[in-house]
Amino acid sequence: MKIKKGDKVKVLSGKDRGKIATVLKVIPSKDKVVVEGVNLVKKHIKPGTVTKEGGIVSIEKPIYVSTVMYYNEKEKKSERVGYKKIDGKKFRISKTSEEILDKKITKK
Repeated sequence: MKIKKGDKVKVLSGKDRGKIATVLKVIPSKDKVVVEGVNLVKKHIKPGTVTKEGGIVSIEKPIYVSTVMYYNEKEKKSERVGYKKIDGKKFRISKTSEEILDKKITKK
């Protein structure tokens, strides 16, 4: 999956189309991501031992990864993500600027 936790993404379709937000969780087995403030649903919570108060709570539900696209904050636009091998290690790069997205690379 080319989208990772902590990435800024732009929502391409659905009721939240055009929103730019951060990925909170990635679910690779279902090809879904949870994005902050996107696909909010109301959930009714009963009072219990853990939560003393019940009520209606808004939570984020997962959306398909194909409905989001990586958002580059420097260029202020969404970009496609690809992979490139550098010194035998695989890194994510942006397709338009060939910039490395993973900041774990160390040059000697």
